[in-house]
Amino acid sequence: MYFEGRVAGSPMGRLECRKTGLSMVDNVTDPKQADLIAAFSRGFDDPIVATAIHDGHALRTGLADLFAVSEPDRLREEDPFTSHWARVASTHIVGLRSRFEVDLNRPREKAVYLVPADAWGIEVWKDRPPDAVVAQSLSEYDAFYREVGSLLREVEQKFGRFVVLDLHSYNHRREGPTGPVADPFENPEVNVGTGTMHQRWRSVCDGFIDRLRAFDFLGGHLDVRENVKFRGGHFSQWIHQNFPDSGCVLAVEFKKFFMDEWTGEPDPAKVDAIEQALKSTIPGLVQGL
Repeated sequence: MYFEGRVAGSPMGRLECRKTGLSMVDNVTDPKQADLIAAFSRGFDDPIVATAIHDGHALRTGLADLFAVSEPDRLREEDPFTSHWARVASTHIVGLRSRFEVDLNRPREKAVYLVPADAWGIEVWKDRPPDAVVAQSLSEYDAFYREVGSLLREVEQKFGRFVVLDLHSYNHRREGPTGPVADPFENPEVNVGTGTMHQRWRSVCDGFIDRLRAFDFLGGHLDVRENVKFRGGHFSQWIHQNFPDSGCVLAVEFKKFFMDEWTGEPDPAKVDAIEQALKSTIPGLVQGL
C-alpha cells in the first residue's frame, strides 16, 4: 500500500516526536506507515494545498541493508519539520519515505540516486542497487504522482484555481558543525522559487512574499527573496505543466536557521514561528486567487 487516502491530520512530525520523547528521526509513529510513501489529507477548507515531500525519513523493508549512507547523513539532507508546517492547510501532502529511497522532487530518470553526483557527493549504496529495487522505487514514484494529480483535480473541481505551498528546507553549514555559515547574501532565510510559474500568478506570489516579510517573527522580520538559491524543482514544474491554467506553485525553501542541521536539534520557538508566519499568508493567498 502506497498511500493513506484520507487522514485526520498530518502525520506526527519530528517536533511532536521530540515532545513525546520519541526519537528525533522517527517521524513515522505508526508502524503501518512504514509501507506508505506519502500521506494525503483532503480537508478542502480552501484552495490552498501545502506539501512536505522531503520530510520523510523512513525506508521500506530491506533497503537500509543496501545503503552505505549513514542515517545522520540522510537526515541532514532531508527536510525535517516541514510536515509540521504543512498543517497550515487542511489539504496537505507529506512524504513519509526518505528522499534517498526515491526523490519526489526530481524527474523520474533522476529520482533514484545512483552515483554520488546525484546526492551531494554522498556514497548512497554499498553496491549498485539491483534493477528490481530501482523499479520498485520508480513504481512508487509513479503512484505518488498519480495520487497528486487526483487530489489536485479534486481541488480544481471544487475551487477552480489553487495555490500549492511546496515546503522545503536547505542547509547552510556544509563545511561542518563548527564551520562558517553560508553567505547570507546568497542564502536568504526564505527562498521562494518561481522558476516555472506563469506570470499570471505574479500578484499572488508578490502578496505571499510581502506578507511573509511583514510578519512579526519573534520580534524581527524574515529575509524573504525570490529565486536566489533555488528556482523550484520537478514537483513544481509537473504541477504547472499539468494544471497550467489553475495551479500556482510557490516552492518555499527555509534555510535551516531554525535547527542545528548537524545534530538535528530544533529550536522549537522558531519552528512554531515559521508555522505561524505561513499561516498568516493563507487569507491573502485565497483572496489573491
